[in-house]
Amino acid sequence: MSDDATLRRVRQLLVLADDPGATPAEAQACRDKAEALMARYGIDAALLAAEGHRTSGVVDAYLRLDAPYLRDKATLAVHVAHALRCQSVLVGGERTTTVHVFGFEADVRGTEILVTSLLLQAAHELARVVVPPGEHTAAFRRSWWQGFAQAVYVRLRSVEDEARAEAQAERSEDKPSVELVLADRSAEVESAMHARYGDLRRAPRRRLSGGGLADGYASGERADLGRGTSLQP
Repeated sequence: MSDDATLRRVRQLLVLADDPGATPAEAQACRDKAEALMARYGIDAALLAAEGHRTSGVVDAYLRLDAPYLRDKATLAVHVAHALRCQSVLVGGERTTTVHVFGFEADVRGTEILVTSLLLQAAHELARVVVPPGEHTAAFRRSWWQGFAQAVYVRLRSVEDEARAEAQAERSEDKPSVELVLADRSAEVESAMHARYGDLRRAPRRRLSGGGLADGYASGERADLGRGTSLQP
């Protein structure tokens, strides 16, 4: 399956999983397939490149995020990027924030697709959440976003780990290991990011007081997965 065909298939699966007519089992099957396809998409591209089939080096993309909850949306974008082997830098503003993503093309394109889909899903989910009496609305929703992002990250890393193990099992012993190939690519991505931005400082860890973490995490478990400041999950 070609790169474009793989991405089209991932998009189609995400749409099918969101179809109101789909049963829970059908929706889950579509989610699982989309996640597995996206994981193998990037790993297979890395292995082909290591064997001399590279078509491009490190690329970058800008993910523009709009208020409200800019930092929370950025955290979600960074979690997705990191799970898909990318590096990211937050370029902030008062009403908009841009997450500058660096990675190899398969991973960057996958990040763009998933972040776009997940932001829409999160907005729909959060609109239905009732803030408990006595809770500060903004604080509750910020913690909800954090829970959502954490669940997405855990799911993506689990699928990635399975895809790596599967790819390694299929790989002949005379070739470099999957982990070594991906480590080399990770070093290239980080080098490209620092060449653009120089030394970066990590954003301070946030302290959130709202009680929406568990609700957000539950929504993230249901979600369909396909001067800069560096952010890490």
